[in-house]
Amino acid sequence: MDDQYRACLHKLGLDLPPVGSSGGNYVPSVRISNLLYISGQIPSVGDDIKYTGKLGAGLAVEDGRKAAELCALNLVAQLRNALDGNLDRMKACVRLGGFVNCAPTFDQQSEVMNGASDLMVALFGDRGRHARTSIGVSSLPVNSAVEVDGIFEIVD
Repeated sequence: MDDQYRACLHKLGLDLPPVGSSGGNYVPSVRISNLLYISGQIPSVGDDIKYTGKLGAGLAVEDGRKAAELCALNLVAQLRNALDGNLDRMKACVRLGGFVNCAPTFDQQSEVMNGASDLMVALFGDRGRHARTSIGVSSLPVNSAVEVDGIFEIVD
């Protein structure tokens, strides 16, 4: 990993988690032309899921923000892996899609997703600014609090 990204993560008090494996019959990422689509990432470090449950029913917004941030770290780990370790090949974070496991009355999905968005901008600067969707759902795989997927523009 490039020193500038490592230093930025260190300054934020974060580490890039190891790349997780697919939990089913799909691949972690697919490249179409200059776009890299990365499958949804949950808030885990390896097989250890760090945030489970529902926002607004046991989990606070700050827990959700931290969960979204960890999902974004996993996106970056997958991105780095797909780009053979060279994050400078990422030209732009195009879009993040966020799914928030929440109670029916919870309406702060955007606040939760700020955890992922803020990390992308902190790590990549203007290249990390993106379009975004934040959706509340009734459940997620393995009771994850949040799941985030991403689309990135890349260069060779």
